[in-house]
Amino acid sequence: MTERLVDARLHLLSRQVLDDDGEPVLTVDDLELAGPDGGPAEAGQEAHVAAILVGSALAARLFGGRVPASRLPRIAWDDVGHVGTAVELTVSSDRLDADWVEHWLRDRLIGRIPGGRHDPEAEG
Repeated sequence: MTERLVDARLHLLSRQVLDDDGEPVLTVDDLELAGPDGGPAEAGQEAHVAAILVGSALAARLFGGRVPASRLPRIAWDDVGHVGTAVELTVSSDRLDADWVEHWLRDRLIGRIPGGRHDPEAEG
């Protein structure tokens, strides 16, 4: 992605992330910044986005607290193709491990609910 000045709060945080097929992945919860040398950004240094952190932070927000950044899946900024109304990636979601929580919930919780294993739109 070419260099572009963006307002993180306005253009990135809480935006939907779409893979290269336009399928939703998750939403941007936080950003990982890096300094000019690629290491951690220090106060007063120019910084750039190294990765977007995605995940299911909703439960933590509902019940209080915050998911530690180390627990949020990272998507390298190099995999971002376009920032618009959504953050569009240049890779397939199958290549990412970003939605493992949703897959775990689907397989272990939702799938056990009667009727939870079928797609109601496919029946219509």
